[in-house]
Amino acid sequence: MVTKKARPTKSRDLCSGCTENFYNGNNSLGVTQCWNFKSARVILRKQVHINYVPPWNQDADYFLSCRRVRGYVFVGKDEKH
Repeated sequence: MVTKKARPTKSRDLCSGCTENFYNGNNSLGVTQCWNFKSARVILRKQVHINYVPPWNQDADYFLSCRRVRGYVFVGKDEKH
């Protein structure tokens, strides 16, 4: 049985693990917010490792639309291949 998760509120907490999180004040450059955050939306997607072969049967999760993680791609919640 799949438990439906509640959509989280857009916050910088969702940036944790993203390669661009460096720009959310985690740098010595004085940049305090990632430039993608303002236009980002919270969406339901599957995080798939680049070495996984279809079918991708894992459950979808909520991520920011701008999320990027080295070695992973993000596909639609209903994608199987």
